[in-house]
Amino acid sequence: QVQLVESGGGLVQPGGSLRLSCAASGITFRDYDMGWHRQAPGKQRALVAGITGDRSTNYADSVKGRFTIFRDNVKNTVYLQMNNLKPEDTAVYYCRANWRATLDYWGQGTQVTVSS
Repeated sequence: QVQLVESGGGLVQPGGSLRLSCAASGITFRDYDMGWHRQAPGKQRALVAGITGDRSTNYADSVKGRFTIFRDNVKNTVYLQMNNLKPEDTAVYYCRANWRATLDYWGQGTQVTVSS
């Protein structure tokens, strides 16, 4: 059974930082492309950052220079380090695991709220 379990969300003030974690089980983690997506109220879910099995990364323009995605293939975990958070970063953040555009799995989501 595949499981993606996110953690690390919460309430933070503007300018603050959070690190999200996504622990994967039931997959050969190193073979999967991993990503973080987010969905704000009334908006569609959108890619925030992605990392391939060989650690190539890509980012949404809105988070470049502030967010960093990285993975630990021993711990089967992908992380999203979020710095200089802004109110517009408020959303539910979802972890995604994808294998060759064929197999696709999602976590349950973790809430990030940026507010003073």
